[in-house]
Amino acid sequence: MADDLLVIIPTRGRPQAVTALVEAWTDTGATADLLFAVDTDDPELAGYKAEAAKLKGDGRFRFVYGKRLRLCGTLNQQAVKASKRHRYLAFMGDDHRPRPAAMPWDARIRECLSGGPGIVYGNDLLQGEVMATAVAMTSDIVDTLGYMAPPALVHLCLDLCWLDWGQGMGRITYLDDMVIEHLHPANGKAELDAGYEEVNSDAMVSADSAAYYDYRDNGGLEADLAKLRKLVEEAP
Repeated sequence: MADDLLVIIPTRGRPQAVTALVEAWTDTGATADLLFAVDTDDPELAGYKAEAAKLKGDGRFRFVYGKRLRLCGTLNQQAVKASKRHRYLAFMGDDHRPRPAAMPWDARIRECLSGGPGIVYGNDLLQGEVMATAVAMTSDIVDTLGYMAPPALVHLCLDLCWLDWGQGMGRITYLDDMVIEHLHPANGKAELDAGYEEVNSDAMVSADSAAYYDYRDNGGLEADLAKLRKLVEEAP
């Protein structure tokens, strides 16, 4: 039986991250499911399949393989599929590592979101409260909007949209003591590999920034917030 919380991890080019994430997840005492979403054209596909074989039989860890849709597209595809079977949906990047705390990571999410539609995020030790780089939300948000992040985005600015949604619907919680460490070149915790170079290129920054500002300022955010506020009003 599927757990009520699913953590979706779009990943590319980093099969070694699977072992690290599984170990980190286990160290937190969490029991919720992790879903690794892998591109079928990934040059490291064989590595991911080897990792999947090692974890076969452990229902907490699952793998799906599909056409490359980029981070936002893959997240949305998997979130929409999962929203009917899971009460809560979360996102982590393959360079995030949840760390142990007084309460298991997933239990804290369930506690914070048990009161109805909402969003919760933790401390990534890089941006902290400023950006929701790893986030969890009630699945009714995905059902209501039809996506977990605005589909015009490719890789960047999703975290800004999640803040906009949570603040706009008055249902967002930041947990400073729930650490989801972001291992990123910006804080010296990761090497600058091809993946980072691609998603932090001037072209990507420009395109996703423009898409975000268009969504925020030209009616997209306003329309989504109207739906989310109605969802809150009608919640039991």
